[in-house]
Amino acid sequence: MSSRKSKSNNLIHAELLSQVQRVLRERFCHQSPHSNLFGVQVQYKHLIELLKRTAIHGESNSVLIIGPRGSGKTTKTYKALKLRLINHALKELMEIEEVSENVLQVHLNGLLQINDKIALKEITRQLNLENVVGDKVFGSFAENLSFLLEALKKGDRSSSCPVIFILDEFDLFAHHKNQTLLYNLFDISQSAQTPLAVIGLTCRLDILELLEKRVKSRFSHRQIHLMNSFGFPQYLKIFKEQLSLPAEFPDKLFTEKWNESIQCLTEDRSVREVLQKHFNVSKNLRSLHMLLMLALNRVTTSHPFMTAADMMEAHQFCSMDSKANIVHGLSVLEICLIIAMKHLNDIYEEEPFNFQMVYNEFQKFVQRKAHSVYNFEKPVVMKAFEHLQQLELIRPMERTSVNTQREYQLMKLLLDNTQIMNALQKYPNCPTDVRQWATSSLSWL
Repeated sequence: MSSRKSKSNNLIHAELLSQVQRVLRERFCHQSPHSNLFGVQVQYKHLIELLKRTAIHGESNSVLIIGPRGSGKTTKTYKALKLRLINHALKELMEIEEVSENVLQVHLNGLLQINDKIALKEITRQLNLENVVGDKVFGSFAENLSFLLEALKKGDRSSSCPVIFILDEFDLFAHHKNQTLLYNLFDISQSAQTPLAVIGLTCRLDILELLEKRVKSRFSHRQIHLMNSFGFPQYLKIFKEQLSLPAEFPDKLFTEKWNESIQCLTEDRSVREVLQKHFNVSKNLRSLHMLLMLALNRVTTSHPFMTAADMMEAHQFCSMDSKANIVHGLSVLEICLIIAMKHLNDIYEEEPFNFQMVYNEFQKFVQRKAHSVYNFEKPVVMKAFEHLQQLELIRPMERTSVNTQREYQLMKLLLDNTQIMNALQKYPNCPTDVRQWATSSLSWL
């Protein structure tokens, strides 16, 4: 009876943890529109006021939201902050009763709508105008454009539905022939016709330089710049908020225990050190979500709460050196060549080297340790050297010339001493002589 009861409790516990992981993963991966905006409240206020002026008062506007990728300019596709900013603003706008049924939205992406003809067809589809004049809408580009412009220009501030155009990857639209679409959208937004808000999302700071003079003259020159401006105390607060369960979570007792464990985690010194390192590398919330996702994956029925050890392991995984990992899979000969290059860098102070120099260095080592290291033929060593080049652990200083012999082509090592020594510490079954050669001083050379 007791075993049946414990089995039932385990099932309930497993179901609870499954719900916890679903809630938090949705928060980390899909950037739920219900999640908070951090560090961009001023920009958000500016954007929502601008949209309200268009939706409620019929005032046309145009604005560019500029920020690095992953800074959150949008959220329709849940990309982080640029799209999140837009989605939060549109969500708040649609909650206004007089707006929800009257505002039309058109979402375009420069990666999908690669020319103005495709963009016009997509606008026509999203505005539900395909069947207005039968096949004529999808006739020539000129007919399509003139029909659409006529439909938009016939309106006025008092009787027309406001239209909000959201142009993701805005800089790609600037590369369209003659920038016809941008010119006409900005032209309508400057005139007393259909209320129109044109919102461009881009990561290019020089975007205005890409616009033609006639297009630039019709743009309002409003720009909203998104940069994560919060400090480490707010970063800690974000960490806590992102991991805390919402009040509406089904099991109140478990929610309380989970949130208490997250509070303890936030106050833990080792966790703060991990977060400080992560914050120093990147303030981007996407990288924080990646860290939290890796830590969350370790939560199981036997380990129901996140611990400091989970955070430290997740950070170690996030900050793993990919080049050092490649070194772990190299042969002993290739390791020896890398050590020879390391010594050459130390002797000649980072000057470039060629294969012949590396081979001579390797031969010196072989002669000293002939009893423990196999002396490979030169073509075999050359093959190992070329393999290191294919793995991009070394690179040529200049283009390969037809006249240059491979042995004398100048190369540069793309690993630093710390990476080499760390990789050697973890290298499986590394010969003792090879390890000692890597750590030895250069006095014997």
